[in-house]
Amino acid sequence: MKSRRFSALCGAIVAAAVVFQGAGEAQVRKPSGVSAITQADMKEWLTYIASDQLQGRQVYTEGLGLAASYIAEHLKAWGVKPGGDDGTYFQVVKVLGVNTKRNSTVTLTVNGQSKTFKDGEGVTFPTNQGGKQTITGTAEFVGYGLSIPEQGLDDYKGKDANGKVVIYLGGRGPSVLTATQNRLLGARARNAIELQHAVAAIGPAGGGFGRGGRQGGAAPAAATPATGTANPATATPAPVTGTLPNTAPGAAAAAQPAAGAGRGGANASLGEFQTVQRLDNKIAPQITAGDAFFEFLFSAAGQKYADVKAKADARDPLPAASLGDVSITINVNADYEIVQTRLTRNVVGIIPGTDPKLKDSYVMFGAHYDHIGYQQTPPGQGRGGGGGGGGGAAGAAPAAGGCVGQSRDTPRPGDNINNGADDDGSGTVSIMAIAKAFATGPRPKRSLLFVWHTGEEAGLYGSRYMADYPVVPLDKVSAQLNIDMVGRNRCDDPKESNTVYVVGSDRISTELHNMNEESNAGLEKPMKLDYEMNDPADPESIYTRSDHYSYASKGIPIIFYTTGLHRDYHYVTDEVAKIEFPKMAHIAQLVYTTGLKVANMDHVPVRDNQGPRKGKGAGGKIGGS
Repeated sequence: MKSRRFSALCGAIVAAAVVFQGAGEAQVRKPSGVSAITQADMKEWLTYIASDQLQGRQVYTEGLGLAASYIAEHLKAWGVKPGGDDGTYFQVVKVLGVNTKRNSTVTLTVNGQSKTFKDGEGVTFPTNQGGKQTITGTAEFVGYGLSIPEQGLDDYKGKDANGKVVIYLGGRGPSVLTATQNRLLGARARNAIELQHAVAAIGPAGGGFGRGGRQGGAAPAAATPATGTANPATATPAPVTGTLPNTAPGAAAAAQPAAGAGRGGANASLGEFQTVQRLDNKIAPQITAGDAFFEFLFSAAGQKYADVKAKADARDPLPAASLGDVSITINVNADYEIVQTRLTRNVVGIIPGTDPKLKDSYVMFGAHYDHIGYQQTPPGQGRGGGGGGGGGAAGAAPAAGGCVGQSRDTPRPGDNINNGADDDGSGTVSIMAIAKAFATGPRPKRSLLFVWHTGEEAGLYGSRYMADYPVVPLDKVSAQLNIDMVGRNRCDDPKESNTVYVVGSDRISTELHNMNEESNAGLEKPMKLDYEMNDPADPESIYTRSDHYSYASKGIPIIFYTTGLHRDYHYVTDEVAKIEFPKMAHIAQLVYTTGLKVANMDHVPVRDNQGPRKGKGAGGKIGGS
């Protein structure tokens, strides 16, 4: 055992190493760079962000405004420049309620004979059809339109959908699908366009649009339906936080303005759909059709449509039918009337780069600072149960997030605030910590853009608006790093204490993926990077369900970091006391390190657009470099 005198001497030496006298007062060397990202800071900030005082931070509410001001005050204190409107830290986001005048058509030409189907008469376009355009292509029949390796399904094998109009059938899909895989039915149109590079997709009406009436195949320029129960043939979805839709029981309807009663309400003044995006954006058409359309389409095929439909209805394997000499012309011709405008705000800060040539390019960091508000009815009543199997009284059903065998904790008596400590308070304070580390430490060559997105829970409002009305040119954005729910272990499994799920890193830029792998390897304690949720067969389609997707849809390389769901997802028990602060700080340090690497490189990450290659059970760098 060391003597007291020896211990005191050692203490004096250590103190002398970090404290020195200057200008008549003691000065302490402050941590900088990645070491400035501390658990203490993050806990302090999250304790306020996820407090009852903010009433669940739902879009359009005072609580969300308080959160925005809190973030802005810290940015100002750290010397981060305002990046919003008129020299402020706020970018006003306009949420439009829109009615559609339908004039669009689909013209089929089969063996030289043509027939035109009008929107609402044999074919149905979504309410938000995008800007006017005409698309012509040959038809490619792809059976059920599914690729699920676990089930040995690959309806695209031997087919080339590139530049074609994909046709698929079977609202319920084949019988081999599990209950979880059934959700992939709603992603068929989107996957045909994004992964198979089809110019449009046409499927059966009235089925295969996933849970909650959402048309899972909607295009990136999709909008939030204005009705509580969306018609899958006409409405486009509201993708939400990097996991599941907002189905918390009774979630905060009272917190919304009377008009429309909140997200989805029944007030006609909200219009047929809501959007924050440009109405002239051209969207790859995703259309549903009835029997008359398919009968004419198959009229020159080697198979009768009635026979193929019977197999689809029976959920049997479908024949590889060739449609013959078929071309399809899609005339998108919708007019829009804006009937309502509502306002919310992104929080935006900029740290200028140091290199004269590179400082006009940016690395973007993002998280969403909104949540789902409070509950009017006691927990366990009202609609849904928090997505993915929750519902009913506490403890009466499996918890959200697919956490089999788990049930929700019983809330404290009188607790009706969905605090959103993990969703996405964790991402909010992680981006704050990264901003502080860059602002108070060495600055990189490129500039840094920090965005706290509003309205993610309502339909990616903030990121979609920023992607269409950016505060800096999008062609100057090198990469976007998104953080959503990084404060827990998936299903609270202690074996996941060092795991973070990485989504999308390889899809647009292999180089960005490899840089993130290198950054992780360079950490004092590297994390386990799990790519399960990046798998194209992921039934939850996580890649499309958080703010990064708005930027990926514009061709910007992205990385999405998340730790997955747990039983408190979208529930009043998602509270600060359950946050794993060491893990959250560790992930923030990884994101900081990757961002720093991108910000200091002499070129932007190469956009090779190779699509998803890392998935379930796969990891590491691509290319062996």
